[in-house]
Amino acid sequence: MNDTDEGGKNMHEEEFLQAQMKRLGLDYKMEYYKIASLKAGKNLVQNFKQLKNNDLTAVVYNFVDMLSHSKTEMEVIKELASTDKSYRSLTESWFKNSPLLEMIQKAQQLGFKLIITTDHGTINAQNPSKVIGDKNTSLNLRYKTGKSLTYEDKDVIAAKNPKDFHLPSINMSSSYIFAKGDLFFAYPNNYNHYVSYYRNTYQHGGVSLEEMVIPFSVLSPR
Repeated sequence: MNDTDEGGKNMHEEEFLQAQMKRLGLDYKMEYYKIASLKAGKNLVQNFKQLKNNDLTAVVYNFVDMLSHSKTEMEVIKELASTDKSYRSLTESWFKNSPLLEMIQKAQQLGFKLIITTDHGTINAQNPSKVIGDKNTSLNLRYKTGKSLTYEDKDVIAAKNPKDFHLPSINMSSSYIFAKGDLFFAYPNNYNHYVSYYRNTYQHGGVSLEEMVIPFSVLSPR
């Protein structure tokens, strides 16, 4: 789906994974789980031993992404995670008491090889950069795509021809801009309110190293 389309953008991950396995010629017994609640995490822990029959089990754990978005929307999270240090501390505290840690421990006991990674990083957005677009411009704070974008050249990497960046074109005159550093895009309308609301929140979609360098680890039991 394009950025300007209605609906969720991560609705078909399992089908995409199955299609990729087929392209690679991998005839694996595979299961996919997306964990978006404590109950779902506990249920998977309880049935974890059954996964031993799989060649591949993919688990997407959504909590850290949910936490970063909550920092924008909930005052109590803003208080608990006001700095990078406190945000990491809150995440660590959750992890140590989460079903995810139990899954990792059970995986070790069952002799699984684990690959742990993520789809993107985040950055603590601090400084606004003014941007102007039409009503169909995408909503993300760290990148924009649309037909007629006005922006500060020094603040962005611009993809005036999306194909050069292997990006889709929603229409003939589509372009993209990606925020550098810790900037976030703000419209001139209600500018001060917008800046106050989104400053010191965790965002992703820009071109900082924090967002683009994707860590992964491969763990084998011993």
